[in-house]
Order: sequence, then C-alpha cells, then structure tokens
Amino acid sequence: MARPRRRDVLGAMALALGGVPLRGRAAIINGALPWMPDKTSPPPKITESGWRYFTNDEAATVEALVDRLIPPDPETPGGKDAGCAVFIDRQLAGPYGHSEGLYTQGPFHPGTKEQGPQSPDDPAKHYRKALAALDEHCRKAEGGKRFSELDDAAKDKVIAGLEDGSIDLGDEKGSFFKQLLKDTQQGFFADPIYGGNKDMAGWKMIGFPGARYDYRDWVDRHNEKFPLPPIGIADHPDWKEG
Repeated sequence: MARPRRRDVLGAMALALGGVPLRGRAAIINGALPWMPDKTSPPPKITESGWRYFTNDEAATVEALVDRLIPPDPETPGGKDAGCAVFIDRQLAGPYGHSEGLYTQGPFHPGTKEQGPQSPDDPAKHYRKALAALDEHCRKAEGGKRFSELDDAAKDKVIAGLEDGSIDLGDEKGSFFKQLLKDTQQGFFADPIYGGNKDMAGWKMIGFPGARYDYRDWVDRHNEKFPLPPIGIADHPDWKEG
C-alpha cells in the first residue's frame, strides 16, 4: 500500500485548527466583554527538555515515526522538528494518556467502529505495548535493527504494514497506526503551548492566524492575505515574562 502523501496527511486536519489538546475542557467566558486574562494564572507552557512518559528508546522510535508521517520539505519542518513527539509524550503523561473522564471498566467486548475503543488499555499503555512490539518486529525482520535505525525506505515499508494491519502488534488491526496518525496530526497543528507546532510551523504553512482575539476588521476583506503573523495562547502580552 502506498504511503499517504505529506499534503494528504496534513490536509486531513481541518478539524484540528482550533489548537486544543487531545482531551480537555473548553473555556467558558462569562460576564462583560472584552474578556481579560487572569495575570495570576497564566497557562502552563510545555517545556522541551526531557521526556515525561516515553523512555529514551520509545522517544527515538516515536520521533522516527512522526518524521515519516510528516517528512520535512524545504519550506516546513517534519514531524520531529515540529515537536510532534513532544506533544504526544506530554499528552500521554496527562489526562488523555490515562483516559481521564472516560468509563474504563469492563466488561470488554469487540465493538463497532462507531463505539470507539473497546480495550482495557488506555492510550499510554497502548503506546507502550505497541512500541515494544514494533521494535521487536523490526529486530526480527530487519537484521536486529530497531525502527529508528532503519533507512527511510524501510521505515515507510513498516509504516505501510502498520496501516494495513499486516504487521501484528498484538492489538486490534491497524489501531496503533490510527492513533499515532491522529496524535501526530494534532501535534502538528495544536497550539504550541501543548508542545507541538514548534515556531507555529503548521499554522504558517496553511496561513492560519492563530489565537487572535478580534478579526472584525477582516471579516469582509475577501481574497486578501492576512498580513499579521500567527500568535498562540501564551503570546498574550499579559502572559509574557517581563
């Protein structure tokens, strides 16, 4: 099976442009406008140093995976340099990774696609098991090499096997690939405050202006290029360090 083209992968993320984490609670603004941020409680900013959930070996595998799902080109960084692995790591270390807010008790039975995941494993456990199984497969099939040690052609062949289910990771057919692809896309387009979309590379690529407060001056100005650079949630002047 042919690997999806880079633009096809990124184009599937129209619904992610709100810049939200994988699982979170929407902010509700009450009272008079304009809304003003609370200077005493700025949003926590993700730092790039260290891994919160992945081991170093797991992180190397994920960085190699996201960089093939979104490979770099002359104009835009790939998934690794855009911080997609950092985004996934921080999400797995938080509420999303542990299925917080979801019913996770048994019994567990095979379900339909519309019923969502029917597994006792939360996303964090799913990643850990799948990454271990992936490297074990690669060692057996690729002369003892881990996934991150393969050349690009071999990596793409493995990823195609993950997508079509021909590589068995011990989970539901293709489920790890679907989760990884979704999380990678989210990391490329989410607000940089969550660790991905470094330097707003994803937003700049598609011309998304980011989390600006007011667009009223531009509502009726069609077919004009928006002249201002994108801004993120943490870019409000009241939340910047002095």
